[in-house]
Amino acid sequence: MKTMYHVITGNGKGKTTAALGMALRAAGSGMRVFIAQFVKGKPYAEHQILEQVPGIDFALFGRRCFIHKAPEREDIEVAQKGWLQVQQIVQNKTVDLLILDELHIALYYQLLEEKEVAEFIAQNKKDIEIVTTGRYAPDGLIDLADLVSNIEEVKHYYEQGVEARKGIEF
Repeated sequence: MKTMYHVITGNGKGKTTAALGMALRAAGSGMRVFIAQFVKGKPYAEHQILEQVPGIDFALFGRRCFIHKAPEREDIEVAQKGWLQVQQIVQNKTVDLLILDELHIALYYQLLEEKEVAEFIAQNKKDIEIVTTGRYAPDGLIDLADLVSNIEEVKHYYEQGVEARKGIEF
């Protein structure tokens, strides 16, 4: 099977959800999936389901939400430790589909080095299916990608004061 590199980006809702749908499809087809969630530090509702799906492993490589303030040194360390774990998993060839959720945000806030990440993806996209998600996908990753989906926000109830809802947004 020819493997591809997917970028799911944009300001609209559904980037992680799309990637998780791919994970379920892959696991249902007997593939081994690893989901690395950068920036996110707390388990979400979907983790309860993912833990029960054979063939899917995941890990959180974030501490807390820092979107409205600068990341701290600990945020950078957690992301970099996660990045090392991702590299080890790929090196050990224990995964068929690698999802790097919120990777673009980790790059945007300079938790990881864009050049290093791009080189890693370029070297490995021929051997495993790779998906990266998050707003602000850098041009270098878009250029590397075989498929780019830009999730556009046309209208969102958040603008009307509706906060994130359990079971829908988290």
